[in-house]
Amino acid sequence: MISTLLISAREFLEAFLMIGVFLGISRNLNLKREKEILLASSLGIAISLILPIIVFTLGEKARAVFTHSNTELLEGYLMIFSGFFVAYVIFSLHKMFTIHRSKSIIAAHDKMQKNIFDISLFLTIVFFIMREGVEIALFTATTSLFSTFTQNFTGLIAGFAISALLGSLTFFAYIKFPIAKVFKYTEYMIVMLGAALVSNGLGELFEIYFDIHLSNIFPVSLGFLPDSETVVGGILKTMLGVSREFSLVKLAIISAYIGLLYIIFIKTRKRSKETSSL
Repeated sequence: MISTLLISAREFLEAFLMIGVFLGISRNLNLKREKEILLASSLGIAISLILPIIVFTLGEKARAVFTHSNTELLEGYLMIFSGFFVAYVIFSLHKMFTIHRSKSIIAAHDKMQKNIFDISLFLTIVFFIMREGVEIALFTATTSLFSTFTQNFTGLIAGFAISALLGSLTFFAYIKFPIAKVFKYTEYMIVMLGAALVSNGLGELFEIYFDIHLSNIFPVSLGFLPDSETVVGGILKTMLGVSREFSLVKLAIISAYIGLLYIIFIKTRKRSKETSSL
């Protein structure tokens, strides 16, 4: 649920910011295309909600196929895969989508200059918003398997509500949120989510194959944390990979994951920026 909420809030916030861009252009240039933009956006949002729900439904059916032992084994591998996949998505694939989207918005700006209903503009806006739903469905395809349909659906709606509130306040109340910082913080949170997934996945595989509990190797007492079965304890374990049964081995796994991402993505990104500025 937490991963679904985080991803859906981030992606839907981008959708509402794009809607704000189109509405702002129409209003500032007195084009009077607000109804057309809102209608196209509503259709795009509806599709964007349906696509992840379809993924959650398929995930629920997939969970029912496996036995308990097979499910634990599958979860172990999927957690590790998901940990690296979300990192690839947020640092590489998502950046590619954003660059393409920015170019398309510029092209759509010219279409808005017309005073007649433009089906191509209408479909362009629908596609812009719908693509956020495609990204949510893609990004949560594996992580959603670790939660029930109800939990994933709740996370999706909560993420949508949060992004809708922020987007509406930004446009209608002229409240200036540090959007760049919001996306940067969610990027950090997704990195920690990926680290937790890899740590928990390796923990499950070591238990299944070798009957070794990583939390028992160089254990660290975190008795002040709430139990993992509670809501807060479950969030800490899911998002940060920490629980009462923690160890230096798990800390090493989390640190190695973050270090690897820094070398592959962040350091490479800094080098490319330095090269381009020369």
